[in-house]
Amino acid sequence: MRKFLLIPFGSVLLILLTLPAAAQTADEIIAKYVKTIGGMQKIEAIKTLRRTGKFTGGGGFEAAFVQENKRPGQVRQQITFQGMTGSVAYDGKAGWKIEPWGGKKDAEALGEEELKQTLEDADFDGPLINYQQKGNKVEFVGMDDIEGTDVYKLKVTLKNGDISNYFMDADSGVPIKIETKRMVRGAEQESETVLGDYKQVAGVYFPYSIESGQKGSANKSQITYEKIEANTALDDGLFKQPVAKPSKSEGGKNQ
Repeated sequence: MRKFLLIPFGSVLLILLTLPAAAQTADEIIAKYVKTIGGMQKIEAIKTLRRTGKFTGGGGFEAAFVQENKRPGQVRQQITFQGMTGSVAYDGKAGWKIEPWGGKKDAEALGEEELKQTLEDADFDGPLINYQQKGNKVEFVGMDDIEGTDVYKLKVTLKNGDISNYFMDADSGVPIKIETKRMVRGAEQESETVLGDYKQVAGVYFPYSIESGQKGSANKSQITYEKIEANTALDDGLFKQPVAKPSKSEGGKNQ
């Protein structure tokens, strides 16, 4: 005679109540995120972004900060303090930087680790949106809790091998924290980024507050945006490495 396992009704109800969370997939969570921030049509309608704000580092150090992005993958960041402006940029093919506070006035190519970070900044929509086309892998690994907020945890493996955990607010669908592991000069480093103060720009929500630093460290830096502008005209030349100006002595030799 076949035996049947009898499950109390209360247990059945509990199982049914937990199914929606268990049944979530990475694609469903990302779809909710896309819908929450404005939808693909509005996201793709934004061709350029200019973010203007303030960078605050450890010890109260402050500087003006500007980040400009242009589709499909160009970025330029500028930081200004004590009358000096430094830049880091990627024009879609090559990355470069200018660091005047180090006595360097001319642009120079980015190192391997610097370029890796700049390429992430150049990803206009971030690694979640259209992740498969970008060669990224996204997995839903379960539920978690961030300071009392229920979150979906997504493991994101970038094409370059770096791994991040995205913690998506279960109610709003937006990421509120990112933990990243990457190899820097042969050693693994863990960092964390906290996102907040989402506001709408051209029909799409963006975080206006970004705090980041090494995981577990109290020494964090923060970028607070005062203004984010969409579809501002940005010439491609803005992202290209400027040609070094010849010195006066070099100019004299050529005459």
